[in-house]
Amino acid sequence: MRRLWRRLRSPSSVRLRTSGEPTSANGASSFHLVWEMPQTPLTEVSATLEVLQLPAVRRLYFFALQATFASDRRLRGGGHLGLQWNPSFPESTAANWGGYGPADGGHRLLAGSRSVLPSSRNDANTRDFPWKPGRRYRLRIAPSPEGPPDVHAWRGTVTDLETGMETVVRDLFTKGAYLTAPMVWSEVFARCEQPPVSVRWSALHAVTAEGEDLRPHRVRVNYQSRDDGGCDNTSVIVDELGVIQATSVERQIPQGALLPVPGA
Repeated sequence: MRRLWRRLRSPSSVRLRTSGEPTSANGASSFHLVWEMPQTPLTEVSATLEVLQLPAVRRLYFFALQATFASDRRLRGGGHLGLQWNPSFPESTAANWGGYGPADGGHRLLAGSRSVLPSSRNDANTRDFPWKPGRRYRLRIAPSPEGPPDVHAWRGTVTDLETGMETVVRDLFTKGAYLTAPMVWSEVFARCEQPPVSVRWSALHAVTAEGEDLRPHRVRVNYQSRDDGGCDNTSVIVDELGVIQATSVERQIPQGALLPVPGA
């Protein structure tokens, strides 16, 4: 009878998860902006990230550009390049460029080059990086000019657009000859009710294997569902400069919505 009652309840009676810890397997609530683009091999993807509202708690927040590696029409895993608010690092700021191999290989961590950036935690993927709120950083994934001959090496760089300084995080070694399925996302390891945090994404850009520049005109909104452990009080907002992801706010944009990208 209890199961039948649960099925018959209206959606409005379902309690939203707006407080407490995310119950996902990794302990995070994630939400994504998937680029609506032609399915064509890419040799470069980039996006500009600006942290508008800093976290106020000692929890991990990860804001990243992601792409899938592929070759011969087979998926070869994926990588994510971004900035972290990470209390284990100096001033809680870090940069990360890491990834995983394909599912049939057990999603093993990808090997890569040794970063020139120090790492307080001796983490090959996560490095000390003194980013600042309110400043725009371009995240870029592109072929490395220095990779080993037997693999495809993809370089992750972060450019401070205020100073023009480009920082190489490291190279990742994969079997993927090209990139596909780009997106940007926020992964939040905080309680759902903890103070709001927001970031803005803009200047989404890709380059095809033929050298053509592509700029997605729309992104598709994806929230980690309540059943998968996500918080119900994450949302996105479009302003005149880009698309904002925010935590601990009333959700205004529904799952699956297609949003215009300003300036595309």
